[in-house]
Amino acid sequence: MASPSPQVKFKARIAEFPPGEPAAARAHFEAKLGVETDPSDVRFDMQNAPGSCVVVDARSTESFAKGHIPGAVNIPYRTMNAQTTASLPKGVPLVVYCTSVSCNASTKGAARLAALGFRVKEMVGGIEAWKAEGYPVETASK
Repeated sequence: MASPSPQVKFKARIAEFPPGEPAAARAHFEAKLGVETDPSDVRFDMQNAPGSCVVVDARSTESFAKGHIPGAVNIPYRTMNAQTTASLPKGVPLVVYCTSVSCNASTKGAARLAALGFRVKEMVGGIEAWKAEGYPVETASK
């Protein structure tokens, strides 16, 4: 008769790198929240604190025309420079988005806008996360 196989002990993967000290973790997450936001917070502010931010769609004009956040300004990240962003306010945070987590146009756009002196947050999840929350989308025909 075969003997039962011995139990294999595994080391927890999260223990490979132990959690940081609370103060370091807090600083990290607060810094992350300083440059990121989510669709829920953007929608809330658009409805309850109009003018508290400007939403910038960093995708192509074609993608913007197919569907975008109502009130968003379209400046494709590849075209962002001092001239194309001259109409954006410097004293109001900009919230930049693109398609989804697999797209980095918002990251590139946010980096360019920050280099131009704007205060910027990236909306995590892009327009796909916005739509997944059930929020409205405009098209060029509206």
